[in-house]
Amino acid sequence: MRAFVVERYGDADTVRASDVPDPQVGDYDVLVGIHAASVNPLDLKTRDGALKAILPYRAPFVLGNDLAGRVVATGALVTQFAVGDEVYTRPAQNRIGAFAELIAVHQDDLAPKPATLTMAEAASIPLVGLTAWQALVEHASVQPGQKVLIHAGAGGVGTIAIQLAKHLGATVAATASAPKIDLVRSLGADVVIDYRNQAFETILHDYDVVLDTVGGTTLDKSLRVLKPGGKVISVSGPPDPTFAREIGANPVIRLAMAALSFRIRRRARRRNVTYSFLFMKASGDQLREVTALIDAGVIRPVVDRVFDFASTREALAHVEQGHAKAGKVVIRMK
Repeated sequence: MRAFVVERYGDADTVRASDVPDPQVGDYDVLVGIHAASVNPLDLKTRDGALKAILPYRAPFVLGNDLAGRVVATGALVTQFAVGDEVYTRPAQNRIGAFAELIAVHQDDLAPKPATLTMAEAASIPLVGLTAWQALVEHASVQPGQKVLIHAGAGGVGTIAIQLAKHLGATVAATASAPKIDLVRSLGADVVIDYRNQAFETILHDYDVVLDTVGGTTLDKSLRVLKPGGKVISVSGPPDPTFAREIGANPVIRLAMAALSFRIRRRARRRNVTYSFLFMKASGDQLREVTALIDAGVIRPVVDRVFDFASTREALAHVEQGHAKAGKVVIRMK
């Protein structure tokens, strides 16, 4: 099959189109013919080798972290899917490879594609949809009447998280640049902060939850808007000891992660709030929850641009160079 392969860790030149063997299908695996995949910042970090300590892929490997397609074969013990089913997924971390014609995915990581979406739209959802779900539902347990701040509201995670937080009954604030304010409001944000001209930390206060997708000084300033007992959940900040335990990191990596996050955890404790790092996990069950919300009209995808499969390198560059205006960039195989 054709695929886009990372030949070695490095820059854009390390990604090449290549012929690779078809995936092997285990007893509980579903072989999916990929119709579309989406580009995530995670793909760029993986390609660069920035995550080697926690995601040690052995090059060459196929890149790509979420997709939509049709089942073309099933393992002997698969019970949840049949040939011809339309599905979408964020494969498990050790089984990525969405920038290809085929992928084998464990049935537990797969979900039926939302009936109301095209393949391209569906492919834009799994990674960011699961990130929003795990942050707001699983980790923060957002309740009606709470106040939630979502950074980068026009980004892939932000566009979904705003809609999910509103569905959960929260008052939602979001940061965005001026050209994206109308879009963010249309997704349900009650308050939109133009981060280039306004200091969100001086305007917002007494928030219950912050979902940080930016990191750096934005993460530091986010502590100031939380009420006592509030939570900041970051997908861009330093990994914390809890995450190190979850991935079974060795003692050296655990110490390194504890050291990296020591400052932000200490600052959070001093303000009587909590900091946690989130690296989303594959989950077919949670993706089914997201599917139900999409088909009910609660959540809609935001797609910036669709590239053909042959232009996968250009799609990666489009994201890396910051050209995406809002939402996700999608690669269409068929």
